[in-house]
Amino acid sequence: MDGADTGWIIVATALVLFMTLPGLALFYGGLVRARNVLSVFMQCMAVACLMSILWLVAGYSIAFGDGGALNAWWGGLDKMFLRGVDADTLSGSIPEIVFFGFQMTFAIITPALIVGAYVERISFGFVLLFSSLWMLFCYAPVTHWVWGAGGWAFEMGTVDLAGGIVVHETAGLAALVIAFFLGARSDKSKPPHNPGYVMLGASMLWVGWFGFNAGSHLGVSGAAGMTLVVTHLSAAAASLSWALWERIKYGKSSLVGLVTGTIAGLASITPASGSVGPVEALIIGGVAGVLCQEMCAVVKNLMKLDDTLDVFAVHGVGGIFGTLMIAVFGHAAFGPQITALAVVGVYTLVITVVCVLISKVIFPIRVNPDDETMGLDLATHGERAYDVAS
Repeated sequence: MDGADTGWIIVATALVLFMTLPGLALFYGGLVRARNVLSVFMQCMAVACLMSILWLVAGYSIAFGDGGALNAWWGGLDKMFLRGVDADTLSGSIPEIVFFGFQMTFAIITPALIVGAYVERISFGFVLLFSSLWMLFCYAPVTHWVWGAGGWAFEMGTVDLAGGIVVHETAGLAALVIAFFLGARSDKSKPPHNPGYVMLGASMLWVGWFGFNAGSHLGVSGAAGMTLVVTHLSAAAASLSWALWERIKYGKSSLVGLVTGTIAGLASITPASGSVGPVEALIIGGVAGVLCQEMCAVVKNLMKLDDTLDVFAVHGVGGIFGTLMIAVFGHAAFGPQITALAVVGVYTLVITVVCVLISKVIFPIRVNPDDETMGLDLATHGERAYDVAS
């Protein structure tokens, strides 16, 4: 065990959890109407709790176990409930229990990202069941393919440091599927109720992303330091390019647009952050701010899907773009990058459809129209975020 490596990954684990709670919760919560903000907080918090337990039960084993003859495709169930893992078991230079905790935070945030696609109209029971099935049968196997020793994409040479494929492509495509099954919100005219929340949440995500990307080196090194810097630069470039493009198109740059660009830059640099240098990071971020903004319009206007908070356009497109840019800059071969993106994309679409169909049998996917009009805070959870009379 290396003490410095272990200490850094413990800190990185806390940073990645900080991305979901409170970062993502505030970012998404500020983007919805005031009557739905608590439901977003509830969904993020409940998903975090449930994924933590399921990661212990079987998720970690599927992702990072040894699947024997089937190891190219899944990690098996030998490590269910952390069987064979104690405080002295090592994974490289860190305790395996620390590696488990670090990867658990990834298993939390990935299904939590999908929350943005279905806010303001989803049934809470459906959220919990779908997220559980999806994490175990979509996220965990894909994690094994790309990051697990012996996984077919890993062995093929696919480069994805922190989740352009594993996290962002899968969550983005799942968002499209759920948006298709749900249908559009009954009222899409209301602006974000609290841009201040959005900015605070994006800032927390930005800080947490240093643990997300630099922590994925699983140790203290110059490479981790470079990853931290290029992560920051891509976020900065995408923030400004989004705001500039918004001003060119609409005459004004909004705070919500600026910080959405931040997230686009972070998602885009995620797979490439262990490969590229500072100038390449500026290019990735600068392009991402425009590309992801244009994709928001494609999804809503051409595809006619109400991916409410643009999960696919920002995370899905950003992750795919960043994964391809690794090859464009010559840091990986195109074949493994494109093959992994294609196979994971098809698998994600199929498994997500199956998870939706199963979950719909047990829980309604959408609340009734009266509850949607009232808002999920009061209709589903019996609470209000704001007392306007006081």
